[in-house]
Amino acid sequence: MKIGIMASQISGHLVVSPTSVDYLVIAGGGGGGGGYYAGGAGAGGYLTSALGVTGGTPYTVTIGAGGASQTTASGAQGGSGTNSVFSSITSTGGGGGAPGGGSNGIGAAGGSGGGGAPSVNYNTGSPGAASPSGQGSAGGSASGYNSNNAAGGGGGGASAVGGTSSSGNGGTGGAGGISSINGTSTTRAGGGGGGIQDASPGVVGAGGSGGGGSGGRRDDATLAVSGSTNTGGAGGGNGGGSNTPSGSGGSGIVIIAYPDTYSAATLTNLTYTTPTRSGYRVYQITASASGTITF
Repeated sequence: MKIGIMASQISGHLVVSPTSVDYLVIAGGGGGGGGYYAGGAGAGGYLTSALGVTGGTPYTVTIGAGGASQTTASGAQGGSGTNSVFSSITSTGGGGGAPGGGSNGIGAAGGSGGGGAPSVNYNTGSPGAASPSGQGSAGGSASGYNSNNAAGGGGGGASAVGGTSSSGNGGTGGAGGISSINGTSTTRAGGGGGGIQDASPGVVGAGGSGGGGSGGRRDDATLAVSGSTNTGGAGGGNGGGSNTPSGSGGSGIVIIAYPDTYSAATLTNLTYTTPTRSGYRVYQITASASGTITF
């Protein structure tokens, strides 16, 4: 990465601003589907590259929220995550997981797509697509409807498609993406696992690496797990216990880095930390309220 120099005078001191910064922008993960044996949700969109910037210009930063969970009683598609933004870069919220046991078992499209689920009328559910492309992966398909061994597909992750469920076994959430932008190799944006109906011999869908939550199970009242905060990880699909919730999506994150030979940035209305990375200034932003960063 080539970074030029922009210099200006402020109070008699030379301020040197970068003309390009590295970024990682992850949206909020989706919420798992409600109902019985529901689909796991898709992870938040995952975008990383470099972006040209101008010194003294404030750039908008928005941290996407995770999608809402659903209950067994609602039998609804999980809520999709909301977008994360850095300047002109927008990562799309993850798609909600499909509802299980209803009239359809369709997962929502998103940064990564939600997993499908078996449905009474259509037998097999359709997973959600990764849309727009280039931010994540599609969700996994579901096995045909079976009154005793139904299971939902896994949601897509940043680097892998969600797993397809088999009879009685939930699909695994797709794996997330790996980045060392903050100085530590970290996996984020994992998909949610599919829920199942029966405890034996079926196995709930595991959450994808990078904050994805596992699915729920009806017979032994195993609860679906929510996606991890500030990873864009997705929630697991509901298993169908007595009015139990699916997993909600994890919130997103924005990380910005550039060489420490340039001046520190000014952040306004942003919650952030400054992880240690040798030779770099790093801003790890975890919450925003109409926030900006100025280089």
